[in-house]
Amino acid sequence: MTGRPAVEVRVDDLAFYEGDAVARPSTARLAALTPVIRRLELAAGPRLLDRLHVHEPLPVGSAVVTGAGDLPAELMIHGVIQSETETVTRDGVRRALRSVLQRAVDWQLRSIGIAPFGLGAGNLDVEDSAQALADALEAHVARAATFPVAITIVTETADEADIFRHCMSYRSL
Repeated sequence: MTGRPAVEVRVDDLAFYEGDAVARPSTARLAALTPVIRRLELAAGPRLLDRLHVHEPLPVGSAVVTGAGDLPAELMIHGVIQSETETVTRDGVRRALRSVLQRAVDWQLRSIGIAPFGLGAGNLDVEDSAQALADALEAHVARAATFPVAITIVTETADEADIFRHCMSYRSL
């Protein structure tokens, strides 16, 4: 099975996403960067929080998979977008999202819910976050990847959703 994944944008709480995995932005030590992502961690409970430890910081642009704790999704993919020495950039977000999509291929995940990456005070604006995701999705489609077959971008507000929809439709995603 190859081709374009079905891409949907919805306003919701990622903690309620019922696909194979949820993808979230993180620091090099797998910490949350925004209150929204921190609430996702808390909803996942101790079964997730106990797994969010690394021996060494992960490089910006990488992604790792853990269980999703008490969330409906089975797995969580953590895309690293910030370290102690690297701030959040559009390129770092794009690389992390490409790694997230590669983990979906590696684990043969059919459906993933993705939070906007790079948002938060002093970080990217919504347009740059949406463009970085569109860039990563275009590269993923160009590789004729077989997974995932469905991607749901889960935003917090209707305004964010409109911007993500516009970016995805402009790129025919």
